[in-house]
Amino acid sequence: MRNRKLWQGRFEGSTDPLVERFTASIQFDNRLAPYDIAGSIAHCRMLAAQKIIPSGAARKIIRALKAIEKEIARGRFPLQERDEDIHMAIERRVIAKVGPDGGYLHTARSRNDQVALDLRMYVRDAIREIGAGIVGLQRSIEELARANADVLVPGYTHLQRAQPLLLAHHLLAYREMLGRDRERLRDCAKRVNVLPLGAGALAGTTFAIDPKRVAKELGFTRVAANSVDAVSDRDFVIEFLAACAILAAHLSRLAEEIVIWASSEFSFVRLPDAFATGSSMMPQKRNPDVAELVRGKCGRVYGNLIALLTILKGLPLSYNRDLQEDKEPLFDTVDTVSSSLRVLAAMLPRIEICRERLRQAVSDPALVATDIADYLVRKGLAFRRAHEIVGKLMRFVEKEGLTLSDLSLEQWRSFCPNFGPDIAAWTTAEAAVARRAAPGGTAPNNVRKQLSARTR
Repeated sequence: MRNRKLWQGRFEGSTDPLVERFTASIQFDNRLAPYDIAGSIAHCRMLAAQKIIPSGAARKIIRALKAIEKEIARGRFPLQERDEDIHMAIERRVIAKVGPDGGYLHTARSRNDQVALDLRMYVRDAIREIGAGIVGLQRSIEELARANADVLVPGYTHLQRAQPLLLAHHLLAYREMLGRDRERLRDCAKRVNVLPLGAGALAGTTFAIDPKRVAKELGFTRVAANSVDAVSDRDFVIEFLAACAILAAHLSRLAEEIVIWASSEFSFVRLPDAFATGSSMMPQKRNPDVAELVRGKCGRVYGNLIALLTILKGLPLSYNRDLQEDKEPLFDTVDTVSSSLRVLAAMLPRIEICRERLRQAVSDPALVATDIADYLVRKGLAFRRAHEIVGKLMRFVEKEGLTLSDLSLEQWRSFCPNFGPDIAAWTTAEAAVARRAAPGGTAPNNVRKQLSARTR
């Protein structure tokens, strides 16, 4: 029958249309088509080289696969729900083009190892794509940092002003986070790059295949050692989603700071018109919707990781149809993370830093309180005693509405006789930043070295 499925020999009746719709994945797994074709070509070449299928049939199949690849690229490939998934759709099309010889293509493989292969090839490319997106965002961070290399900002702990920093030093903290994200993805790639093809449905194949040849052609570094594990393993997807979840957390933190800094209460930055939106009701509004959406999309990425962990929990070996549910969380994560990286990378260099507002913010005397305590330690006091003295001093300044430069030497010494005329050099944010020259600190020379370091 014209509408019979490729696996229907065992069945007398046809599949209920409701079941067809429920079980079909072709509406979302069609993005695996390029990988399915590349894997099928490599598999077919290997079968011919091993004399498992006729070389003439192999040549016809490979020509058909390349033609199908062009059809897909041009949007002319007919997708049919009865095909269930992209793998069956491509095989059906091969048979339609080649005739009965097209049936040789599925020799020595199952959809189980075929899907596992396509998924690994997809994740491998996704790692490259997201890695490139991370580098793009890192470079945007560096661009913004270099353009504002002399700008100071209040550093925060508990969202309370803590100590002064160079803005570039603060921004480069995100570059460090993103560097770790790239490292995690590169490490994940080692476990992705394992060839599962040859595992068959679960037990391997009776044919004398050459998986190493296929692995070499497709760029895999290893061949799966256990056929049961090869078809049921989705650890590599979980690991990829976990790395993306951590990355999404970093993007969300950056987005949150943009939202806070762009608020009227902070006014540290002004967003470009091209990356802000208005209100349908309030004409004065400039909303940081881009940053808010990046922050919000983090929840989707987390949810996708939890979804796949839940799907795998308690799943018996080997392959189960539950694993069809791995693709939508994976594809959504790739799309979400990639778009978030691109939009942040485009926005950051165009953010305006409000320098005058930041100058006002870093003039807060509380920001140099630790430096004054350090001063007293250098004058012979234990740090805890110095901490107590400076706490009382800062309470006095705050109560009286003074700045540290307003204090006379006598007032300084009323809190501790160890204060001397040189205390004036310890009361500015610029001096506090310059003193932090220990490795990893915010001193200008350290920040210059960070900016000159190669993006990792």
